[in-house]
Parts: sequence; structure tokens; C-alpha cells
Amino acid sequence: MKKSFNNPLYFEEIIERISKLSENSPAKWGKMNVCQMFRHCDLVLQVALKRVELPRINPFFRVIGIVTKIEMYVFNNGIPRNMPTFQKLIVNFECDFDESKTNLLKTLEEFRKACTNKELPDYHRLFGNMTEKDWKFLEYKHLDHHLKQFNV
Repeated sequence: MKKSFNNPLYFEEIIERISKLSENSPAKWGKMNVCQMFRHCDLVLQVALKRVELPRINPFFRVIGIVTKIEMYVFNNGIPRNMPTFQKLIVNFECDFDESKTNLLKTLEEFRKACTNKELPDYHRLFGNMTEKDWKFLEYKHLDHHLKQFNV
């Protein structure tokens, strides 16, 4: 079964999983702590809300991104561990846990409203042309990936 924010129940699932994390939750992989992961996920959601603009990328990498998007749909696989990301989305500094968690939950709710109001962009620098369905699927997959990183 393909989980996606097309189903409102999966918004609640993600919120519940976020609420299970504490400041000291250990990561199974990667360099980020929980607070940094919250900030990173918040930034990624802000791309969909048109608040963070990603830089142009090499057309070769865009082709890889488009193929990856299609592959995730076809095989319903998750995001591979330790994938490179845009520099703007890297959080490698200390941050406040409670503030970052609150901001992520707020941004997630704003993303839900943007979905309802059909206000999502029709293009992503890496994944190319995007539909509302694409945004809901890929944003769910991204949050799911990082919550699994912290074992929830």
C-alpha cells in the first residue's frame, strides 16, 4: 500500500510519530540529531509552500531526480539512507528542540492547508513537474524516512 498525504489519516500518523520523539532519541543512521532533523524536514516542507527556493541544478541531476520520483511511485520504495541534499536544506548546527518541533508541526499543518486549497507549486528543481499527488506522496515519504531514522 502506498502511503501518502492523499489520505488525511497519514497526516495524523506522522504527527503522532513526531510526538514520540524526545531530544535524546538516538538516530539509527546519519549525522543529524532529532532537533536538526525537525529543522531539515521543516525546510523541505517550506519548499512546497514556496518559502524556500532551491537553486538550479545540472540537467543530469534533474534527470536522476525525475527517474527517482518515478521509481518511488512504481516500487513504493523509500528514500535511500545518507542521500545528498541541497545545501540550503542541510542543518548541521545546534538548535532548540521544542522550537524546532513546534515549527515543524506548524509547517506540516500549513502544508495540509496548501494541499486542501490546491496551492502547491507545479515544479520542483530536482523532481521536475509536480502534481498535488506528487507533493503529497514525496513529502510523506520524506518525513517517513526521517522518522524511521529515529526509530518511530
